Amino acid sequence: MSGLVNALVIVAVIALVVVRQCSAQRISGDRRWWVLPAVLLIMAVREPGLVDQHHRIASATVLCAEMTAGLVTGAGWAWTSRVWRAEDGSLWSKGTRATVLVWAGGLGLRAALYGIAVVLGVHQGSPALLATLAATLLVREGLLARRAAAIPAPYGGPPAGVPVRQEWKDHV
Repeated sequence: MSGLVNALVIVAVIALVVVRQCSAQRISGDRRWWVLPAVLLIMAVREPGLVDQHHRIASATVLCAEMTAGLVTGAGWAWTSRVWRAEDGSLWSKGTRATVLVWAGGLGLRAALYGIAVVLGVHQGSPALLATLAATLLVREGLLARRAAAIPAPYGGPPAGVPVRQEWKDHV
């Protein structure tokens, strides 16, 4: 895939994420929250240049640091987002000011790691950014789904995601 297509995908995903972060977003009970991060990760792994062939050890080290930063950013993003149940029973989330700080810190850390890579002479292409973004989204969505599942259902029912045992009754 060309660098232009990867750049467009990255910009589109970041735009989607920022719009969703800044506004209240309904959390669906859909268990496919991992699909977008998985697609991004597959795109990153399939693309040549994930690891710089001329500086393999340094490149792999920087990539691991970026992935770790992405995982931490995703976790911080999820834990600082407000999650609530509306009166109709639907689950919602919205980023807070702390979420914006976590997001900005993650971008700053990513820029610092990119600077370190430049100093080391490591070439980083869009696959590294795609992989880091996939890690961030995967952790964020997973933790949000877990937090939402722990919120009790309205009217004293069990929390969302907890299976309700159905009693079999004889019908006369």
